[in-house]
Amino acid sequence: MSDFAILTDSSADLGAGKAKELDVQVVPLGFCMDNHTYYDYPDNRDMDPHAFYERLRRGDAATTTAVNMAQYTDALEPLLQSGKDVLILAFSSALSSTYNASVIAVEELQKKYPQRKLFTVDTLCASLGQGLLVWYAARQRDKGHSIEEVRDWIEDHKLNLCHQFTVDDLYFLKRGGRISAATAIVGSVLHIKPVLHVNNEGRLVNIGKVRGRQASLKALVDRMEETAIDPGSLTVFISHGDCLEDAQTVASLVKKRFGVEDIYINYVGPVIGAHSGPGTVALFYVGTNR
Repeated sequence: MSDFAILTDSSADLGAGKAKELDVQVVPLGFCMDNHTYYDYPDNRDMDPHAFYERLRRGDAATTTAVNMAQYTDALEPLLQSGKDVLILAFSSALSSTYNASVIAVEELQKKYPQRKLFTVDTLCASLGQGLLVWYAARQRDKGHSIEEVRDWIEDHKLNLCHQFTVDDLYFLKRGGRISAATAIVGSVLHIKPVLHVNNEGRLVNIGKVRGRQASLKALVDRMEETAIDPGSLTVFISHGDCLEDAQTVASLVKKRFGVEDIYINYVGPVIGAHSGPGTVALFYVGTNR
């Protein structure tokens, strides 16, 4: 087995159990509510996800912060000192400065530890899309592939990592400037639900709209049918903004339509959830294109 560490940030939305299972290190991103900074640890030690979404429902605002160079250095240095090489899989550079911070940290640490291999990849992914890419990287590592081979595999396949999202409350997209106030008002009255994805530039963009919640959940699975590669054999990740039953509905549709057996469900973390809001559901899988 190749002896190198994989490090990601908490935008990957991997729970503590999944991170441990994959043997990956997670650097927590920060978020602020009521002038207090919390960190999004995989074990939710600073704030339970349900409590986070309850506060959003009450009208509390949340802002997010990227991992800075010092945080990366603190996470990387013990690994390098222990003799491990490190592959970093970072949150999309189109959505956060986290990747750029990792680049600076790598440049500085490479000078200090010239004997170690240290690489960072801009995943152009978010939430459990990033988490699923980390899952694939861990599988490649555990099959004995070198750090360079895993890095190259991720670079070659990251644009096949499909992200399909829908949201329940248009207010949060309006606040983030993704839709106009008029669109949010009309959409809310008519129960219009957007269908979004993360594009090849790593940005969250609107690709359609349907009427009604159940139709929006089905639309995610319809999109999977259009783009998934050999869907029955895939591992599928699903994330949700404190709406587990809706996530389970999507999982059930995926199982019924494609025969998928390996599905992992977890919360949309505060970094994405602050902008997408409660009721977000996202589906992730490998496809022909995003």
